[in-house]
Amino acid sequence: MGLTRQYLRYEPAALFGLVASARAGVAFVALRGERGRYVAVPACEHVFVWDTRKGEKVLILKGLKQEVSCLCPSPDGLHLAVGYEDGAIRVFNLLSGESTITFNGHRAAVTALQYDHLGGRLVSGSKDTVVIVWDVINESGLYRLRGHKDVITQVLFLKEKNLLITCAKDTLVKWWDLDTQHCFKTLVGHRAEVWGMALLSKEKRLLTGSADSELRVWDLTYIQEVKDPDEPESKKSKGSSSPGAEANTEEDETLELDEHPEERIVKCSKVGSIMREGRDRVVTLGTDRMGKFLACHGTDAVLEVFSVLSEEEIQKKLEKKMKKARKKAKQNSEEEPERSVELSLQEEIQRVTNVKASSKIKSFDLILSPKGELKMVLLLQNNVIELYNLDPSAQVPQAVRVSRITIGGHRSDVRTLAFSSDNIAILSAAAESVKIWNRSTLQCIRTMECEYALCSLFVPGDRQVIVGTKTGKLQLYDLASGSLIETLDAHDGAVWSIALSPDQHGFVTGGADKCVKFWEFELVKDESSVQKRLSMKHVRVLQLDEDVLCVRYSPNQKLLAVSLLDCTVKVFYVDTLKFFLSLYGHKLPVLCMDICYDGTLIATGSADRNVKIWGLDFGDCHRSLFAHDDSVMYLQFVPKSHLFFTAGKDGKIKQWDADKFEHVQTLEGHHQEVWCLALSPNGDYVVSASHDKSLRLWERTREPLILEEEREMQREAEYEESVAKEEQPVVAGERQGETGLAGKKTIETIKAAERIMEAIELYREEMAKLKEHSAICKAAGKEVPFPVNPILRAYGNITPSAYVLEVFKKVKSSELEESLLVLPFSYVPDLLRLFNEYIQLGSDVELLCRALLFLLKIHFGQITSNQMLVTVIENLKKTTISRVSEARDVLGFNMAGLQFLKREIEAKDEVTFFADATERFEEKKRKRKKKEKMVLAVL
Repeated sequence: MGLTRQYLRYEPAALFGLVASARAGVAFVALRGERGRYVAVPACEHVFVWDTRKGEKVLILKGLKQEVSCLCPSPDGLHLAVGYEDGAIRVFNLLSGESTITFNGHRAAVTALQYDHLGGRLVSGSKDTVVIVWDVINESGLYRLRGHKDVITQVLFLKEKNLLITCAKDTLVKWWDLDTQHCFKTLVGHRAEVWGMALLSKEKRLLTGSADSELRVWDLTYIQEVKDPDEPESKKSKGSSSPGAEANTEEDETLELDEHPEERIVKCSKVGSIMREGRDRVVTLGTDRMGKFLACHGTDAVLEVFSVLSEEEIQKKLEKKMKKARKKAKQNSEEEPERSVELSLQEEIQRVTNVKASSKIKSFDLILSPKGELKMVLLLQNNVIELYNLDPSAQVPQAVRVSRITIGGHRSDVRTLAFSSDNIAILSAAAESVKIWNRSTLQCIRTMECEYALCSLFVPGDRQVIVGTKTGKLQLYDLASGSLIETLDAHDGAVWSIALSPDQHGFVTGGADKCVKFWEFELVKDESSVQKRLSMKHVRVLQLDEDVLCVRYSPNQKLLAVSLLDCTVKVFYVDTLKFFLSLYGHKLPVLCMDICYDGTLIATGSADRNVKIWGLDFGDCHRSLFAHDDSVMYLQFVPKSHLFFTAGKDGKIKQWDADKFEHVQTLEGHHQEVWCLALSPNGDYVVSASHDKSLRLWERTREPLILEEEREMQREAEYEESVAKEEQPVVAGERQGETGLAGKKTIETIKAAERIMEAIELYREEMAKLKEHSAICKAAGKEVPFPVNPILRAYGNITPSAYVLEVFKKVKSSELEESLLVLPFSYVPDLLRLFNEYIQLGSDVELLCRALLFLLKIHFGQITSNQMLVTVIENLKKTTISRVSEARDVLGFNMAGLQFLKREIEAKDEVTFFADATERFEEKKRKRKKKEKMVLAVL
């Protein structure tokens, strides 16, 4: 048996350079007892919580592999629901930073999340067009609602009624009755996608945002409100009366027929429109928690803020208008215009101001502070978070920017990376700046403005850096002062590549002007200071026929490899610049290449997705490897080895063995194209930059990597992925209509079902052994020791039936139904008998009843036709009814006791428990003002 080559595994060490991903929304969270200071933002697969006052990261909610696609904080502020790209939802505890609950139900990215006002239920909408309602307390799915034909964009619970409103890109707004789980009303008044909606005026008004500059306003009338036909119409606003409220004749049609059953619950009629200043689609539409302010933005950098008048304010305005009208009528000696005075929609929903951000807005969140100040946090497209304050009581309300979180990353994609010679500093450069990072702390230690950077290197000594730009300049920076020392016009086109010479006396650059230029470092006298400073001197030029894309020196500095736009790599002698070899074979241009430490091999990566390994002695192609699913963007050898890394536009980084032509490992983490990477001089670290704005650090561990095991793990991962993509099991007797089971079949639910099956098998075996043992004891006439199963011994010598219960209790609440759904019927009779035994003992009645009712539902036909199970079902009927009523009595008694204690304490301390703090604050404020007025009156 031949010796196997040992490789060492690279593991993800850190994610940095990212302030926030623009994929999901931003949300204010309550942390350390403060609201309006901390904001949660998506950061690739994690969620970062930033302190906007200090500009520091205070908490990281770690995800797995999938990118975050949606965020929603709970009403109590203690939890944060996070939706992911694969359809999973995880609920994090903000105090501990741990994920407490995981829901799996969607087949595509989660696009909308919303808690109900108590925080007990969570509703999610997804790209798979399905809406699912989850029970957060019981950690399980309630049901899924089907009906939309495109991506769900927003979901809203109604506080007072058990109703749900959803909107989607299929132009429809649907109303769902959650008691009967059906859609009872569909609004069809939109001609394009509905991107957002908000409930206003104590849920008596619905506002929707679509693909135009109109915000449509709908009046909602609930059934119990339709009582008094003689109610005056003065309180209702007429959108058609105001000039700004353009009413579409098509959209003003009555959307319901008079006799429709939907009118028994809610009546919805369009009253007009509020015009936005933006001409493009609504991206985000939202209100603060109190519903006093409304804001929306499009695909530009302007946030439009509106104020929504309360009923008291509307009444005051009406009275003021009536007063004016009466005065006018008196002057003109007319009758009093009691009925004609009405408020227009524009007067009820008033424009406050426009907030101009520094870049395109991707999402926002609003919070009204106890002082009455409106705080707005904006997540921008260019990796920035901005916080604005607005005083609505000012004469001319203006938003003031109070903080801006930028230091943690670049504004645009990082196009070049470099490591310092001591493996400590990392250089990253983008279109607007060069940043130097400390590798161990991941802190940005220098930020220097630059032009659009394409390539870079540390000057020997690590005190200066050189950056090649898109405009053809070479920029030399001093790291100690963080200043630009010198700028040279090096090429007439972009400087695509730069390479340090092995003797460290100079470097070579390749540009879009078809030139390769040789440079040397020199010390020149500066006019401003006595000391000499470093400079760059142009010494030679090599003119070629095509644009130069990449240049690399051989380690002995005898050869120079140049990649050209004609898909070839030309190799020249460095001393004479004579042509030596031409490497041709790629179908598209070679974007990256590298020469190994001993100068025997050159590896080239191309836009044709292939990597070719060539010998540098004769220029023969040793092997061509299909490396990535898109262009290979960067390639670099690990120092002192024949292993190399490639980065691709498919978002993956791969390690290869150039001797055995084998794929060693894949570093997965980036969610979009990887532009570049850099290896540390000792080979222990890899840093990579991607279009997702993140920089990732990978560290070489001491853990050996065995290729056969890697392939096996890869096959397992593929199998698990295929299981998730399989058709969902059909529930007998369930109609494929509007509703369905919330969960979905995953590898976890299959494993849970397998564990239950194994436990029942063990129970059967142990019961058979027990019968056999009792027979042996009877025959022998004495007690023979019974061998205890090692598994039962590990659980503390429990009985086989108790072991089944232990396994059953360990199944996650959110996966219980799906696990029982894939359980074969042959195990169900045993499970029913065991359930009867457990319920009689009174243990875990709630869990067992839930499982029992679900099993009866899905196997109803087989259970009822099985004569042997009749007595079991009869016994279950008696025991469950008695035990459930007992549990209900205990619960009722405890509730009554708690209510009594609450009343006692309230009476004793004269305080109201569980009342909203804001209400108490407002009450105190009113009393204080009243007192002040009385004092002033006396004075």
